[in-house]
Amino acid sequence: MGRGGRRRGPLVAGILVVAVALAGVGLYWFQPWKLWQDETVQEALPGLAAPTSAAPEPTVSEAAESAPAAKPTPKPTPEAPRTLSRGTLISHEHTTTGTVQLIRLPDGSHTVRLENLDTSNGPDLRVWLTDAPVKEGKAGWHVFDDGQYVSLGKLKGNKGDQNYTVPAGTDLTGLTSVAIWCDRFDVSFGAAALA
Repeated sequence: MGRGGRRRGPLVAGILVVAVALAGVGLYWFQPWKLWQDETVQEALPGLAAPTSAAPEPTVSEAAESAPAAKPTPKPTPEAPRTLSRGTLISHEHTTTGTVQLIRLPDGSHTVRLENLDTSNGPDLRVWLTDAPVKEGKAGWHVFDDGQYVSLGKLKGNKGDQNYTVPAGTDLTGLTSVAIWCDRFDVSFGAAALA
């Protein structure tokens, strides 16, 4: 073997090391396996008291034996969560369906609720409450980071019913849409206008 064969060995090994490193970085960055993995989350709406078993009502004879007849005081009924606005998800980069609600809970806090969500899984997906208009097609893919937005956290699952707490003190004025946002690639998977 001549001198040329000796030089090519380290060069080929170097190219292979670089190619494997690039493939590893590419796999980490794009995480293509997530396209075939579904994560279903089924959360109940927060703020709803679970039904409790009440003590049995006293019988007539027990009531007669006890203190004089007094009218029972009615128990106050807790305030129910109230939907302030709602919308239907439309698809952007990936097919996305479901509904969104902005809800005021009995304690005065707010939550964004995704119901019947069905979208693709992906790397670094977030739920954003934004002031951006929801546009159909590619025109809507990149608008949500152009203005004001509040990140409500990582998407818990790409399917199901999920709740996202709106941070206390958030001014909801002008926040008129919710986006399922891929922070890694700055693109919307789907979004809903709130009305």
